[in-house]
Amino acid sequence: MILHDFESEFSVLNRFVAEIRDVAIQKDPMRFRRNIERIGEVLCYEMSKSLNYDTKTVQTPFGTKDISLPIDDLVLCSVLRAGLPLHQGLLNYFDRAENAFISAYRHHPNGGDDFEVIVKYFAAPSLGNKTLVLTDPMLATGKTLENVLKVLKTHGEPKQIHIISVIGSRSGVEYVKKVFPEGTHLWIAAIDDQLSNKGYILPGIGDAGDLSFGVKL
Repeated sequence: MILHDFESEFSVLNRFVAEIRDVAIQKDPMRFRRNIERIGEVLCYEMSKSLNYDTKTVQTPFGTKDISLPIDDLVLCSVLRAGLPLHQGLLNYFDRAENAFISAYRHHPNGGDDFEVIVKYFAAPSLGNKTLVLTDPMLATGKTLENVLKVLKTHGEPKQIHIISVIGSRSGVEYVKKVFPEGTHLWIAAIDDQLSNKGYILPGIGDAGDLSFGVKL
């Protein structure tokens, strides 16, 4: 896997990450969602530099201009529900991309710390020979993305996979490296060192879904 970790770089991205972590600022759901969206925009801009391009001639009112434009067939796939603001950030830039959505949640069968990831809803176009962009804001254990990948493969084999995440754990990143194809790219704003016993990133941000859309039962 090819890792693109932007935490150590100095850019406006740091401001957006700081605000989603800040317990005072993150209490505003609208601002939280918008910050996640803006992080998605920054990361997908960086990702766009790795895509394939072709030169097209554009007619202007006064002549023509050759411009290099991306030619990859993209499918943006988000994990519901926390992935929706991040998905919108990518869609703001990749507005011609196809879209896929999948639900994945943690099920604690015995009420303890152990859990399994269950996938229930899946809607996607064909992925065969396309560039798949998986968006999940919190890369904690990596098991959610592993299970999502298994389901996605029923819709064809993508030629390239990119993962866009806001914050991950170091162990989760290492896990994803093992289960995804070698040429997969991971674009991530920050990586934290620890996970709690229940598999939450520390210091992290809390529950991205709850912060975006309200606490669930």
